[in-house]
Parts: sequence; structure tokens; C-alpha cells
Amino acid sequence: MKNYTSGKSFRLVFAMVLAMSMVLCSVAALANDTITLVWYPNESAADYEPAREEFYSLIAEATGKNVVERLTTDYAIAIEAVAGGTAQICFMGAQGYIEARNKSENVMPLFVNSGASGTLDDAIYYSWICVPTENAGNYMADGEYTIEGIQGQKISFVSNSSTSGFKVPTNAILALFSQTEEWKDIDVDDLIEGGRNHFFAEVLFGGSHQGSAVNILSGKADLGTVCDTEMAPYMVLVSGEESQVGSVYEVKADASAPFDTLVGKQMTIIKSVPVLNGPFVYNAGTLSEEDVNAIQALFTSDMVANNPQIFVSSDSGLVGMFKKTAGERFVMVDDAWYNPIREMR
Repeated sequence: MKNYTSGKSFRLVFAMVLAMSMVLCSVAALANDTITLVWYPNESAADYEPAREEFYSLIAEATGKNVVERLTTDYAIAIEAVAGGTAQICFMGAQGYIEARNKSENVMPLFVNSGASGTLDDAIYYSWICVPTENAGNYMADGEYTIEGIQGQKISFVSNSSTSGFKVPTNAILALFSQTEEWKDIDVDDLIEGGRNHFFAEVLFGGSHQGSAVNILSGKADLGTVCDTEMAPYMVLVSGEESQVGSVYEVKADASAPFDTLVGKQMTIIKSVPVLNGPFVYNAGTLSEEDVNAIQALFTSDMVANNPQIFVSSDSGLVGMFKKTAGERFVMVDDAWYNPIREMR
């Protein structure tokens, strides 16, 4: 009886193991035939759907594989997905890339968008600290805009994994206020939460650049952080120069949600800091070297550089993730290029 039961259990376990192996093999086969591209909340917006579709088409062309999307509402979801290998590719800011790579050394840069020169020399965008334009005068000293008076106010950040919506602007705040006697020991923990014994009265997180901008424009926050590229589909420059301190941006008449109820609202830049362009990254543990090479060859080609759905001109009427003013294109980039972001406080 004992031997019979043991043999029966063995066969049952064997059958279960075999079934599990078949399932795992099927999953592996599916993974080998499918590339998943995960997006931050910013690029998950409906406005970017045509641009996203073009990326899928090009990756499928390069690899011969099916490409599926994964949209997110939280930076952490995208970071975990690419670090864990459940997604093979992600378009990230530098800070998100650094966090993902800290979780897994399989996470590597795939390519990055260049500046107008077509090189890494000017591959930058801008992090803004903005305030509602009607209150901008409160942030002036000796005729110039300043962030010296922001202590004790309500601020909106994007996400603590955002480069331009958190890492870069908080670094600027720390650099300034650590020079004062009152805040000489200030660190990021003093900025991430609001209230008593903290730098800000209240700290909000918009979850995306769009969400942070809404917090500023709606008056939920006294000031907040956004970046220039994510504001382009929704706001237009009405005074000053692009991304310069003192410049005023206004919500477009045809702006889509969540800005459709804020048409005509304005915000003014009181601090602007250049930021290294964020990379597309991949997980080398779940994306083959052959696929990586094929994707890089296509995306760094002249054909993609001249693709109007990827690099969008101002007069095209299209909404894209990357603008075309001159020689913008995708170029190769290595991990070390992002060391300046790593070295920030």
C-alpha cells in the first residue's frame, strides 16, 4: 500500500512538472516571438498613440516580431517592468534608467535622441520650475525671477523617479538653500514630504508631467515642476524665449484632456535647468543581441531620422515625442554618459 501510494504520488508530481514545463516553454516561446514596450505615464497619454504605433511598426520591421505595448500610470511600474524583464524596452528619463539599472545590470541604453546638431553635444531638454502667471511677481527680487522664496509653499513634483520632474529641480533647490544658515543641513528627505519640520508646507506628486502641470495651473500647488517636451502638445509660448526664465506658456485652445478645462491658463518659468536626454533602454536578459543590433541599426538610420511621425516638425500638425528643427536623430549612447545625473545629490 505504501509503495503504491508513493508511486502514484510520483506519477502525479511528474505529470504536474511536465505540464508546468510545457506551460513555461509556451511562455518562453511567446516571449521569444513578442517584444513588449512599456511606457511612462507621460507617453501613455492618448495624444501620443500615433507616435507609439509608429515605434511598434519600426521595431516589428527590424526584428520580424510582434510588438505589444504596456501603458502605465506610475513610473515605478515601468521601471520594475524593464528591470524584471517583463518588458524588453522602455523610454525613460536618466533617473529612471539609473534606478532600473541599479535593480538589474541587464538594463542597458538602446539609443537616445540627439540635439539639433545630430550628436550628443546638445542632446538636452529642460526642467522647469513654474508658477501661475498671475502670481509670478511674488517670485522676483531685484527685477529677476528667483526660487529664494519658495520655502513654506505647496509644490507639485512629477514622481520621485522623474529626472526633470524631481531629481534635477530638487538638486537645484538643495544647492541654493544649503548655502543658508537655516537650511545648511537640508537633504532630499526635507523636500519629499511637506508639513511641520519640512521645507515645503505641502508636497504633491502629479504622477506625470501633465498631472504636475494641472496642479500648477489649477492652483492646487503654488509652484511645480514640468519639462518642456511634455508641455509641447498642450501649451504654447506667449512671452519670452523657449525654456528661458521669465517665459510665459499658455494652454492651447484645442488642448486635450486633462488640459481642456484649463484653456487660456498661463504659467511662468522661474527656474530652468538643462537635462540630459533620456534613453530608450532594453533588458539584455530578455531581448536578444540580434534583436538589439537590428533595432539600433534601423533607429539610428537616416530613414528614421527623416520619419515625420517620429521626429515631428512644428508645422506638421502631428503630436510626437521628438521635435525636428534641424539634424535631430537617434544616436548611440553608453551608460557613462549619465554619470552627471548619478552624481547629483
